[in-house]
Formats: sequence, structure tokens, C-alpha cells
Amino acid sequence: MSDVVGYEVEGRIAVLTIDNPPVNALGLAVREGIVARMEQAAGDDAADAIVLIGAGRTFPAGADIREFDQPARDPHLVAVIDRLDGIEKPIVAAIHGTALGGGLELTLGCHFRVASPDARVGLPEINLGIFPGAAGTQRLPRVASLDHALELIVSGRPIGAARALEYGIVDTVVEGDLRAGAIAFAEKILADRMNRRISSEPRAGIGSEDEFADVIQKYRDLANQRFRGQESPHQAIESVIDGLRMPYEDAVAADRTRFEACKNSDQSKALRYAFFAEREAAKIPDIGKEVTPREIGSTAVIGAGTMGRGIAISLADSGLSVTVVEAGQEALDSGMAELEKLYDGMVARGRIDEATKKERLGRITGAVDYAATSDVDLVIEAAFEDLDVKKGIFAQLDQVAKPGAILATNTSYLDIDAIAAQTSRPEDVIGLHYFVPANVMRMLEVVRADKSAPDAVATGMALAKRTGKVGVLARVCHGFIANRSRAPLVREATFLVEEGAAPAQVDKVLTDLGMPLGPLAVSDMSGLDVSWRMRQSLAGERDPEARYMYLADRMCELGRFGIKAGQGWYAYEDGGRRPLPDGDVEAIAADVAREQGITRREISDEEIRARCLYGAINEGAKIVDEGIAARASDIDVMWLYGFGYPRWHGGIMFTADEIGLAEIYEQVKAFHGEHGKLWEPSPLLERLAAEGGGFTR
Repeated sequence: MSDVVGYEVEGRIAVLTIDNPPVNALGLAVREGIVARMEQAAGDDAADAIVLIGAGRTFPAGADIREFDQPARDPHLVAVIDRLDGIEKPIVAAIHGTALGGGLELTLGCHFRVASPDARVGLPEINLGIFPGAAGTQRLPRVASLDHALELIVSGRPIGAARALEYGIVDTVVEGDLRAGAIAFAEKILADRMNRRISSEPRAGIGSEDEFADVIQKYRDLANQRFRGQESPHQAIESVIDGLRMPYEDAVAADRTRFEACKNSDQSKALRYAFFAEREAAKIPDIGKEVTPREIGSTAVIGAGTMGRGIAISLADSGLSVTVVEAGQEALDSGMAELEKLYDGMVARGRIDEATKKERLGRITGAVDYAATSDVDLVIEAAFEDLDVKKGIFAQLDQVAKPGAILATNTSYLDIDAIAAQTSRPEDVIGLHYFVPANVMRMLEVVRADKSAPDAVATGMALAKRTGKVGVLARVCHGFIANRSRAPLVREATFLVEEGAAPAQVDKVLTDLGMPLGPLAVSDMSGLDVSWRMRQSLAGERDPEARYMYLADRMCELGRFGIKAGQGWYAYEDGGRRPLPDGDVEAIAADVAREQGITRREISDEEIRARCLYGAINEGAKIVDEGIAARASDIDVMWLYGFGYPRWHGGIMFTADEIGLAEIYEQVKAFHGEHGKLWEPSPLLERLAAEGGGFTR
């Protein structure tokens, strides 16, 4: 008998306990164990009903993803689940923790389901470029209705126990001890002579496509909106439709064909890469588990502007107390009022209720004196992006912050070593680069300065996890990983407009790739003056041999700062946010081109794609080569969570490997010859291209 599935009988109930830490993944040994123990229970005269439960912190959380690229080995999970249909003793799945993917499909094979109040269930396979492959697309609609089933399958988002009860996925929510509650429920089934509920029935199709046309279209629209360009959501919908018009066995057979095609696709390969890249990003190569993060219970945020408010909300929402410090009472009052409006918006959208809003706001207080930071464990400076301003703030914090407090700067590109040098404790200084809006965006770039202590760095990464963000570690350079790797994309987009492309053409090429917005539309949203000020501050360091963004400067000189000014790369009517083509931009670009001796021309979509993407890839290679990023996959995680790069393309460095580094290197060399110094090929790119290697494999 299997060691990973335990067996004992309590009263009349056989209890099968899956014990395969850490998450009871449904690998081969677990599948074999379930079959063996179910057969044992079926033949055990002392057992009249069966409870299936997970040991440790969760019911099986899903399939073992490590098996995806291995040959299939029997018993397949579909066969395990189908076998449960034929066991005549009622089977109760007892769910705690998370039952996701194959874990939820396994519960659907059981005849009844109970759950602890904090349990979560879902079918997240869409996020890996596949869909539920163990008959979940057939069984869940029979249990929870087509609408609810498609919601879980197409969104990929889990739901809590209360909603699972509402949807009919679980039969009851057990307060207190789950094992005892599941056994009591099984006893009730026997006492009430309840019939087994077999989720593969009816065996015939369950309806017509026409009957559910509106529901199906709703989820096709959702798939197009949330997963533009990704195939697996549409394959999942077609699989569900198969179950409407085919007998169960035929629909499951069709599932297998569709599933294998999805699993073997380039998109699924990229999505699985992204899954592991995110987990790898949490590992710091030279800081082991023996380094303990510092305790963070209280925090302060310097600045109540847009960024400061977002950071304060992020901290408060994770249970931390926050003191927001501003230079004067008027600025503080204004910032706190705007902060409350953000919470009001969450209530209005149904994200939180009034009680939650009051609780979270209660964790946030205001102050106009740096002395208010004297007892906190973490201070995050979120002031104006000016090096001298930040230096002054850190000099003051050094005088009042308690020993051992983490002093963090929220800068997107400034020299953190220079900021840390203003203190007597540079070992306590790190960078925490939040993305706007900080309370929504999940990316957090944790920057390790030259003298940052290992436990200070570990604390920054732990804070990311605590606040529900994805932390990626960077070293100090201008722009760190995120903005430095993205800068060539924005640079080339600007140059392409100067050379003859329309802003809408440039942006469309990138959105066709799967980006939510093009780089020029994003610039209009964030404000063209932000990067203009940065270029002005670095004017003394400008390389005279490198091409300069004169057109971007001219746009700002003309007051075209983007949406807030009603005009930027696009026009915006009546205070709206919808970008409209603006003929004035072409005239401005033509003037700048003439001044710089540039002959404007028609530019192909292929050139736009190559210059924007390959410029970023080449810079990414330099970032890895210089040790700014620990690994190429860290750059990809930044792009996925910080810039909305489509997950089904993996990230820019993964995309480079898929295209082929030899091809990219040759094109970068050609651009270097044509456009000058900014296109100098990365030595790492050149070396890997010659070796036939890759960034991510």
C-alpha cells in the first residue's frame, strides 16, 4: 500500500489521508495511493462510507507541474476520478487550504464535498496555457451550472468556501475540526440514506449550444478581453461546449486531444516558464535561509502624493500601521483626504465594505514632523524624484529613526548609494521601487545598494510577499532593472515617430504583440514631463556621440505633457482619456527631423517591432552581464508584472530565446551600424549567439 495515502477506520467511516508535503500535489505516487486505498475501502466490510482529506496545510493543491514535460504514466488522474464513480460507498471530499486544478477535479469525482471556512477552490490551468484536463470541463458544469463553471474555468481565479457553497460545489462548510466534521457529514449521509451524487451524470450531453448562447458569448468576450492572443481560454470554452452536445465519454476523449495540443503549445511553454520564473525571483543567490528578515510591525511613508498614498494603502491593507509624513499641514490634509477617496472608490466598486474601509483607514495616521518616524520599523521615502531632495530627507531620517530601522527610498532610477551615504547607517538603506498605482500594481523592485545588509535586503523581499506583491531584486544602476530595460523601447518608439511612423502605428505594433497599451500611450498617461525632468537632470552626463530624444523634449517644450494637458503623443478631448490621432504631432516630428538632418520615410511594422523589442533585449543582456539582475528570468518577471508584457510570451528574454539569439544579434549589429552608439551589442548577447545558447535555458 502507498505511504503517501494513509488509511484508518473511525466508526463506520474509512478516512483516507493524502500526505505528500508540501502541497499534496497529485503526482504518480499519490494517484496510485488513492486508487489503492479506495479499493481497500470499497472492500472493507467495516467501512460504509469514505472520507478523503489532505494532511498538513492543504487538500491536494493541484497536479505536479514537474510531470508536464515527462511521458504520461498510469493511472492518469482522469482514470482515478472515473474510478470513484463506480465505488458504491459514498465518498466525501474534505477540503481545506486550496483545492486547485486537479485538486478540485479530484473532489468532483467524490460524491459529496465539505470545506473549512478558509478553503479556496478553483481551476487556474488557464494561467499555464492549458485548461482542466481531468474532466473538470465536463463535471463542473454538471455540478455548479454552466455559468459558474465557465467563470472558474475561463477566469482562472479561485473562490472561497462561501461562494463554493453558493455555487453548489460544496455541500456544507464545516466550522471547527474539518476531519470530525467530514466524518459527521458522512454519518449523516448514511443515516439519511442519501443517494450518491455522481458528477459525470447525466452521461448524455447536458444541453444545446443555442440554449446557452448568451452565457457562452459572455465568456468568449471575457477571454478576448483578459487573455488577448492566448488560445487556451478559447479551447477551454470549446471543451465545455463539447459537454453540451456529446456524451460524457466522448467529451472527455475530445478533452484529451485539446489538452495535449494546448500543453505542447509555445504559449503553454512560455506560461509555465513564467510560473517558475516568478518563484525563482524570490531566491537571492548569496543570501540563504539562515538570514532572517527584520520584524516589521510599524511603518512610515514620507510624502502624501500619489505614490505615497498608494504605498500607505498597500501597507495598511496588509495589516501594518502607517504614519504618513508631509512637510506641512495643508499638504498632509489634502493627501489624507485623497487617500480616503481611494478607499471610498474601493467601497463603491464592491471591493471592500465600510467596516473594512474604517479598519484600514484606522491604521493610517498623519504627521508633519520627522520625529513621528522615531519608533517605526520601516520608513519608505516617496518624495519628488530629485536626488538632492532625497539626500536631504535621508540625512534627517538618520537623526531620528531608531537603530535597526529599515530606511527605504522609492526611486525608479536615482543612485541609492549616494542616498545611503547621507546616513551613518548605509547598511539599513535599500530601494523599494513601487509601480503606479502602488496599491494596485503587484510589482515591487527591491534594490540592493552597495552597503545594504543581507537582512535588510531579505526584509525588503519579505515585505513584498507580505503585501501581496512580487519582489524582484536589483542592484544599483541608472533605472535599475525595470526602467533601464524598458528605456530602449520608449527611446526607439520616439525615434520611429521622428523618422516617419505615426504614434498610433507604433503603439498598435506593441498592442498586437499583447501589451495592454503602447509605449507612447503609456507616456501620455504617466506624463511626458516626468522623463523630461529626468533627462534635464542628467544633461551633464549626456554622451555627445549618442542620439538624443529631441522630439520628446520638443513635445514638452510645447506643453504637450499627455493626458493631464489634453495633448501629448495623442489628443484628448474634453478632459477624456481616450487617445485620438493628432496631426500636429506629425508636423512637430517633421520639424525636429529636418533640424536633425533626418529624412522621414515609411516604416514597416516589422521594423517597429524589432527596434522596440530588440533594443530592450540587448539592454537586458547588458543588465545580466553586469550583475544588476541575478538572472535573465528576473527581467522577464519585471516585464510581466510591471509593464503588462503578455505572459503567454514569457517575457522579453524568453521571447529572445524563442526567436533565436543569433538572429537578434545580427539585427542588433545592423541597427548599430545604422543608428549608432545606443545600439552597441551586448557582449553577453554576442557570446551566447556564437555559442548557440540562450538567456533562459
